[in-house]
Amino acid sequence: MAAILQSLGRTLAAGVVLLILIIVAVGLITGQFIKLDYAWWTFFMRWLHVLSGVMWIGLLWYLNFVQIPTVPKIEPAEHRAAIGKFIAPEVLFWFRYGALATVVTGLILAWQSGYLVQALLFQKGTGVYTIGIGMWLALIMAFNVWFIIWPNQQKALGLVEVPADQKPKAARIAMLTSRINTLLSIPMLYCMVGQQNGGL
Repeated sequence: MAAILQSLGRTLAAGVVLLILIIVAVGLITGQFIKLDYAWWTFFMRWLHVLSGVMWIGLLWYLNFVQIPTVPKIEPAEHRAAIGKFIAPEVLFWFRYGALATVVTGLILAWQSGYLVQALLFQKGTGVYTIGIGMWLALIMAFNVWFIIWPNQQKALGLVEVPADQKPKAARIAMLTSRINTLLSIPMLYCMVGQQNGGL
């Protein structure tokens, strides 16, 4: 077991194998097996959407609840460089692509479910206002990730050459935009869950 858990790739593969075993076991116990029909593929896309969203929002909250408030407390200050050189670039990679995967799977799911255009345009009489609000909040957040946070983090972390006096300004813009995304994540998550579960 330790050999599996020491590798992220093997851990993820084991998670997929465990999922398959659970699906097969439940099918054997209940006599209900997966039918690879339209409904199942819609469910599968919803699962991928949730999985991607957990990665994206989990890292957003890690940055805002843990990394941003903790790094200034690290003493001596020289040790903070390790965060900027090794941890932050990795976090930001998975953060960006988690956002992208969440948006792509969400748009595919909305299309599969037949409400993509209606939700994005807030069409009257369609009953998808709440999910439309959630979709727009998520699109704004993803835009912030790719076009404000990431370019400014590249400057702040020294991944892109800029004069030294621009780095603190870039770091502040990235932090404030990340806080905006944290703020938006609260109503966004409510809208995403509320649409299907009577929240609004």
